[in-house]
Amino acid sequence: MLSIGIKGQQQITVTSEDTAEAYKSGTLQVLATPRMAALMEETAWKSVAAYLEAGMGTVGIRLELDHLAPTPAGMKVFCESVLEQIEGRKLIFSITARDEKGEIGKAVHERFIIEEEKFQRKADQKNG
Repeated sequence: MLSIGIKGQQQITVTSEDTAEAYKSGTLQVLATPRMAALMEETAWKSVAAYLEAGMGTVGIRLELDHLAPTPAGMKVFCESVLEQIEGRKLIFSITARDEKGEIGKAVHERFIIEEEKFQRKADQKNG
């Protein structure tokens, strides 16, 4: 059952493909902010996926992120999400990311529970 307090965890090792240079969000060989955002979203959606009815999923609708410190390629990054609030179909998570030296990011992330096929059909209709 979907309930407040559900936690999710993910871990990556930063590779050259995860860097600001690769994401074109900068020129350095450090974890790109867009990559950290993707890791945070992945951690949150995976944490609740098993608690949803068949055919249901979640989509991100808001991400307020602070990237606090750089992480070089080769270092591990650990991400944890906590489901803090449930407001109807809206889920609100707090998320933290840290590397082997300490905290590197924090976020508040909102996701909305949707019927996957219906949502995809609606999106596909934009193509005419």
